[in-house]
Amino acid sequence: MENKLLSSQEIQELRKSLPTWEEAEGKLVKRFKFTNFIEAFGFMTKIAIISESLSHHPEWTNIYSEVIIRLSTHDMGGITMLDYKLAKAIDAIKYE
Repeated sequence: MENKLLSSQEIQELRKSLPTWEEAEGKLVKRFKFTNFIEAFGFMTKIAIISESLSHHPEWTNIYSEVIIRLSTHDMGGITMLDYKLAKAIDAIKYE
């Protein structure tokens, strides 16, 4: 599958299967809350392994038990199928 910049219409259609993610400033964005820092960091570690396998890495912020993830394909200038694929994988980790 070719990685191309998705249109607004394509993003809205794909977001139907990612209802807890928002689109903001050309990125897919989601805030995750955990019980403590260890859980949050463990979650980030799992994402790091998947991200490395996809060669696609999130922009993220971690403050204690909260992780905010922003996904976009920087070299494409917006959201691509790679971001969608990573978002789906992240949700699978969180809700496994």
